[in-house]
Amino acid sequence: MEKLTTNEIRQKYLDFFKEKAHYVMESFPLVPKDDKSLLLINAGMAPLKPYFTGVKVPPSKRVTSCQKCIRTGDIDNVGRTKRHATFFEMLGNFSFGDYFKEEIIPWAWEFVTEVLKIDKSRLYATVYFEDDEAFEIWKNKTDINPDRIFRLGKEDNFWEIGVGPCGPCSEIHYYKGADEIRTTDDFIAASDRDEMTEFWNLVFTQFDKDEEGNYNLLANPNIDTGMGLERMATIMQGVDSIFEIDVLKNIIDKVTEVTGIVYGKNKEEDVSIRIIADHAKSIAFLIGDGVLPSNEGRGYVLRRLLRRAARHGRVLGHKKLFLNQIISAVMESYGQAYPDLLERREYIEKIVDLEEKKFHETLDAGMEMLLGFVEETEGDTFSGEHAFKLYDTYGFPLELTEEIIAEKGMKINLETFRKEMNDQRQRARAARGESSYMGSENSGIDVLEETVSTAFTGYGTLTEDAEILFVYNEDEMVEHLEAGQKGYVVSDHTPFYAEMGGQVGDVGLIVGDEFKAEVLDTRKSRNGNTVHVVTVLEGNLTKGKAGFQVSEAVRKSTERNHTATHLLHKALKMVLGSHVNQAGSVVQPDKLRFDFNHFQPMTVEEIRSVEQIVNEEILKATPVTTSLMSMSDAKASGAMALFDEKYGDEVRVLSVGEFSMELCGGTHVRNSGEIGLFKVTSEAGIASGVRRIEAITGLNSFELFNQKENTLSELQELLKVGKNEIVNKVAANIQEMKALQKELEESRKAQSLGYVDELLKMKEEVHGVHLIRGEVQNVEAGDLRDLTEKVLDKLQSGIVVLAAKGEGKVSFSVMISKDKVKDGYHAGKLIKEIAAIAGGGGGGRPDMAQAGGKKPEMLGEALQAVEDLLKK
Repeated sequence: MEKLTTNEIRQKYLDFFKEKAHYVMESFPLVPKDDKSLLLINAGMAPLKPYFTGVKVPPSKRVTSCQKCIRTGDIDNVGRTKRHATFFEMLGNFSFGDYFKEEIIPWAWEFVTEVLKIDKSRLYATVYFEDDEAFEIWKNKTDINPDRIFRLGKEDNFWEIGVGPCGPCSEIHYYKGADEIRTTDDFIAASDRDEMTEFWNLVFTQFDKDEEGNYNLLANPNIDTGMGLERMATIMQGVDSIFEIDVLKNIIDKVTEVTGIVYGKNKEEDVSIRIIADHAKSIAFLIGDGVLPSNEGRGYVLRRLLRRAARHGRVLGHKKLFLNQIISAVMESYGQAYPDLLERREYIEKIVDLEEKKFHETLDAGMEMLLGFVEETEGDTFSGEHAFKLYDTYGFPLELTEEIIAEKGMKINLETFRKEMNDQRQRARAARGESSYMGSENSGIDVLEETVSTAFTGYGTLTEDAEILFVYNEDEMVEHLEAGQKGYVVSDHTPFYAEMGGQVGDVGLIVGDEFKAEVLDTRKSRNGNTVHVVTVLEGNLTKGKAGFQVSEAVRKSTERNHTATHLLHKALKMVLGSHVNQAGSVVQPDKLRFDFNHFQPMTVEEIRSVEQIVNEEILKATPVTTSLMSMSDAKASGAMALFDEKYGDEVRVLSVGEFSMELCGGTHVRNSGEIGLFKVTSEAGIASGVRRIEAITGLNSFELFNQKENTLSELQELLKVGKNEIVNKVAANIQEMKALQKELEESRKAQSLGYVDELLKMKEEVHGVHLIRGEVQNVEAGDLRDLTEKVLDKLQSGIVVLAAKGEGKVSFSVMISKDKVKDGYHAGKLIKEIAAIAGGGGGGRPDMAQAGGKKPEMLGEALQAVEDLLKK
């Protein structure tokens, strides 16, 4: 057996199945697209569900891939076992109703024994105990010793998830032990001793399980296989743990170099080193695929992993920022297979740096809160609610809380903690919703289940005669739609662009001999059909020939904004840096919206620079051209691609001269001069590390300038000055207003001082306590407290209760000297009773309290009650 690197194993697998006529798909991003049932991609087949269920048409009936995956369900085992990891790669080959057991079993044996050259005496196969077909194929179509094929039960060799597609499976195992394996019991015992490694699972999806539990044969059975790359690498590299394979060993070496801890000397330190190495992989890939740290969803997964890794750095005695040094090792290990990681390196490192710094700050704040909770705790059981609050609010790891309170001779109420955690998970699942793919009934735009290939002709024309193939309403297919009815139309070809890539769908008209319908929108259905959303204006809309007419004014405005978006993207990279990447966009006729990765608000100067660069390019009237080329050629040419989009073999590359080059299937102007004036209307943050720009072009920019011109004219009329003097006049008015406000404030203060002397004359003695109570005029609620304090300072010992009326309300302020607080008087309790009389409420400290009421007419009665209240 030849020793192979992880990269070599991956490539050999993909090349092998490419030779077997499989289409090689790049890994999908870790963030699922159009599937609400998953937080993150956690299995090789997960992003292929729409192909298996027939919702979408696969690029080929035979597909192979190496899929990035994240699983955190067993996170507590990561670093403590030989095989658990949060990030892993899953090699797989898939058949969508094409080949089946007869092909895949011999192919799998061929790859393992002839390509990888694994010793056959170390290999075993298992099949489902009822699957005679698979057993016979293993026995007759491969040269495996039949004594090495074992039949196992449903728990081991049958794949199903509730109702729906399911089937038996066959697994290939590698034996590391020395004892002879003769029986099924011997095989199971070797597996229990961790001497038998299952490395490839071949799933034969041949049944459809119904609600009654019946297994019905599928007309077109599928193949879904999965080989864990890391597990395969342990076999090919002759090591016992995934943390010893080449790509992970490189990262572990970096952790030991940075922390100064020798790997292999201390068991607990080794766990921390492995946790940091594993989590660093997940961190890099998650951020690279567009996930940002947050307190919910996949952002919470990232934050948890990053903070857990940083925490284990501290466990190893390393208190400085260090994670980006580990990320550099991840880049070295995975940059060859995933060059997009290297492309986004600056961005990934920036996010890691910001989040690690934030964690160091919250760690200190969390420690302060934890110690406060410890002081509150009676007995030796620390509240599970408190532990969860530290975990949820401050990202404070449970193990850290356990460690600290153990030093205090306490333990956490883990049952309560787990309940809080489970409640949070339930809320997260509810927020994610159900899958878009697994058996929900179709309605509205998705009523048509059949996949129709509608040719788009709108790149070159806005009008086209086409054949209407399908007509339907919100619930079902229909023969026609009557005047006034809303529905959906699918045709054989169309000039209408369906909403995609951020560009909104076209609007316009469909006109037949007997009808006229308005196209309100054009969209893609779940299975990829181009669907015209229509309202019938005249006659009965039926199948057959009709004229399709896109609104030229709306399309042209949309095209201006779309091409301007490309110019904006390039200008942002030039002004802010290469880390800027598109994080979303919407291109409408009236404006464009562009979301991008950046870590702070843009300055006015930066916005102006971007506007100038874009407008200079517009003024050049540069030709806008489109080229069709292969994906590899497009990447080689330097064209920018969006990381969350999947592209086919042939792609459209849009170029604005030599200034901008991006992959884009949308519609655009013929030259940049058609865009007209470009103007940014807003720039704001929408999430951690994500900014949003909104801008306008063409006549919309002209209308904006007209609005601003009208505003200036109105100001000119109001201020009675020329346009050039508006700013100076406004500045002078502001200065004058500030001076008047200052005079007013000084007048109020003088008035308040006068009140002090007047109020002191109203001093009473109630039960041996000096009391001053009364209403003051023309005093704001905010100034009432200051006045109360001044009166108490003069009084020195006693109680002051003041009130002031406002519009439909009354404000109260109570202050009590320290000596009277010691005697048991409490300002908060007193004011609560007073305010209640005036229809309000409030409270405060023993020495000072404020409150309000909604019945100013009760002010006198409230003050009168003070004497009786003091008796209490």
